[in-house]
Amino acid sequence: MKKVLAVVALVMISVIVYAFNDKAETNQSKKEVTGNGEVVVMNKEMFLKDVFDYEKSKEWNYKGDKPAIIDLYADWCGPCRQTAPIMKELAKEYAGKIIIYKVNVDKQKELAALFNATSIPLFVFIPMKGDPQLFRGAADKATYKKAIDEFLLKEKR
Repeated sequence: MKKVLAVVALVMISVIVYAFNDKAETNQSKKEVTGNGEVVVMNKEMFLKDVFDYEKSKEWNYKGDKPAIIDLYADWCGPCRQTAPIMKELAKEYAGKIIIYKVNVDKQKELAALFNATSIPLFVFIPMKGDPQLFRGAADKATYKKAIDEFLLKEKR
């Protein structure tokens, strides 16, 4: 009986903690998008407003004022957890030059489907002009820096 009560208490505590974390993430996504050294949690509403309104147009037209990276991830994904600190570091290093968004594929299924995110992590590199490029899987920081410099910022190293 004590084990059952302990399990029930643990489940209740987990649900409460999850609810508060989920609420914090939702509030964070309502922040104004600045790209000033932080990874921005993105939802569908923000994507339609700040990146591309696929409900009104089928032809890609990026709305942002800086190149961007969208990190499609899941909390349960090991490689996603490995790349998260790298994305935070890159957001700080490239503050004011690019914006890094993150999209939880479990919560934003429509955005995941838009990019055909059948495996994660999936990174969408969005230049100011031209089509976005997909980068599947985890990599080291140097690989992401090279893609940012050469594809997004068009700088040769």
